Amino acid sequence: MKIYVGNLSYDLSENDLKDVFTPYGEVASVKIMTDKFTGRSKGFAFVEMPNDAEANNAINGLNDVEVAQRSIKVNEARERTFDNNRPRSGGGFNRGGDRGGDRGGYNRGGGDRGGYNRGGNDGGSRY
Repeated sequence: MKIYVGNLSYDLSENDLKDVFTPYGEVASVKIMTDKFTGRSKGFAFVEMPNDAEANNAINGLNDVEVAQRSIKVNEARERTFDNNRPRSGGGFNRGGDRGGDRGGYNRGGGDRGGYNRGGNDGGSRY
């Protein structure tokens, strides 16, 4: 079973988190999610335990327990779902115009390079 663990201390290591779950049973893996640019913890993790009964005991025993001065939230991980009406990712912040967002950056008119476009339909000049 895959378990979501939230509200983690940013200083907690994967080994520390594994030590928290080990008394409840075998821990197959621990993955603390990190920011891809800074490498800093995002404050949540996923723990995998092969035995569902042990995993449920860990969820019940650890939810709202204080670990490293933080009250952690523990529950069964849910599959990620996407709303078809909402874009999954964007190329930037587009405020009018059809072409902003190709390559990031800051565009106040002219071209199709900007992620922040305040121009007209083609990102052209406002004057």
